[in-house]
Amino acid sequence: MDEHLARMATEFGDRTAFEVVDVGSMTFAEWDGAANAMARRLLEFGLEPGARVGIHLHPELALRWLVSYSAAHRAGGVAVPMNPRLAPAEVAHVLAHSGATAVVADGDLVASDLDSGRGRLLVAVDAGNAGNAGNAGNAGNAGNAGNAGSGPAPLLDWPAAVSGDRSPFQAPRHDDDLADILYTSGTTGRPKGVAVRHSNGALVGAVEPNWSGGGWLHASPLFTFAGIALVYTPMKMGLEVIYQPRFDADRWLRVVEEQRPVAVFLVPAMAHLLIDHPRFDEADLSSVTMCSVGSAPLAPFVLEKLQAKMPSALVSNNYGMTEAGSAYCVMPQGEAVKRPGSVGKIAPPAVVKIVDEHDEPLPADVVGEVRLQMPGRQREYYNDAEATAETWKDGWVITGDLGKLDEDGYLYIVGRSKDVIIRGGNNVHATDVEHALVQHPAVKEVAVVGAPHPVLGEDVVAFVVLQPDARVDGEDLRSFGLERLADYKVPRQFVFVDALPRNATGKVVKPQLKARLAEAPA
Repeated sequence: MDEHLARMATEFGDRTAFEVVDVGSMTFAEWDGAANAMARRLLEFGLEPGARVGIHLHPELALRWLVSYSAAHRAGGVAVPMNPRLAPAEVAHVLAHSGATAVVADGDLVASDLDSGRGRLLVAVDAGNAGNAGNAGNAGNAGNAGNAGSGPAPLLDWPAAVSGDRSPFQAPRHDDDLADILYTSGTTGRPKGVAVRHSNGALVGAVEPNWSGGGWLHASPLFTFAGIALVYTPMKMGLEVIYQPRFDADRWLRVVEEQRPVAVFLVPAMAHLLIDHPRFDEADLSSVTMCSVGSAPLAPFVLEKLQAKMPSALVSNNYGMTEAGSAYCVMPQGEAVKRPGSVGKIAPPAVVKIVDEHDEPLPADVVGEVRLQMPGRQREYYNDAEATAETWKDGWVITGDLGKLDEDGYLYIVGRSKDVIIRGGNNVHATDVEHALVQHPAVKEVAVVGAPHPVLGEDVVAFVVLQPDARVDGEDLRSFGLERLADYKVPRQFVFVDALPRNATGKVVKPQLKARLAEAPA
């Protein structure tokens, strides 16, 4: 995957590869050289071939995250991206499960989360100079990071880690060797590690280096599937990455107006925040030719608003998942509005099918479980044969998503299989209800779950976040829902909350909502 970085450094070394908004930037040459130096230093300090390297950095340190990620691969190691919001016990689980023998971490995370990491090679990063990742600076005392608090003593600080020989370097490795262990977002339980090999990690295959001068604006965490795709995919398209480490709708709109990116990536939560922003209607987004929304189904009316705002852009709600690797959907220009709710056609060589509860293929327009396959590039869960057997069957990924294919092969995702609420014998797809209720002008966000019911089996409950200063009650929303949905789909209980619980990828963590219902007094 990182071979393309070396080629970009040779042919376009002085071009900006990656900019972190309001923090700093680095060129292809700086990125490549720092990664080479750090790979050598890791090996000098005892990193073994195939060793796991945890990367535990705050999003503002994205430049150093990128250098560390490339350096782990060039040292013949395995990158283990970590969520900086994890609790100490969760960090300990990831380190233990992955078998990480080295960790790159910045100061407060060293102190708070890595006390269990004694005995590991530690590269401590000082956040004070986050905007110049490739600068070796003063190597100083390699045994004292100065910002590690009470955590384990580092063997390398950042200046020492990227000092030394920056010429091309690659430790021996093979295509079938592990490249990454990506931990899933954990919406339904403890995160699992997806094993990514060098042979199946690239979203875009080998291409000739090119440079268009355009930009790709992105705000998803780098340790996620969407974030990992950001590392090498834009450069293969000749684009500079403009990275917003913490999404802010007003700053996002201003960055688009100021820097004129041609491509942007959003998750549904970001899309909702944008269209609700008071400056959305007046903002100049005319530079955007591709707006991809991923990680979860997007309400059709939101997609239509984005498309109306960017009429010349390809606006689509894309679909993909860590377990499926580079299996993802594409939406031809103009089709998204014609096919409300579709996420596009699966991109070859990946294939998709819809099956019933007996694993039998279903005809067009019939909802069933979505199965994905990337021929010859199957992934697995690291060190978890039981979970692998449950998720991959005969080469197909059991996604747990419910969807359908239309006559033309366009895929529609209607929700998670665990999101189906069986109310009085009727199947209710939570996504359908959410997409209807969020159209109410007083509603900012809504999440629908099932609650046990002594007669119906399950009943439909909506958790609602209102727009600022909005006034509406459950009866108002129920009447609104009855105008758009069959009566058995409309919630009879509405719970108004300040915010919905979300994981790092922006997905709502519904088990927390169900737990809240279970804890409520009868």
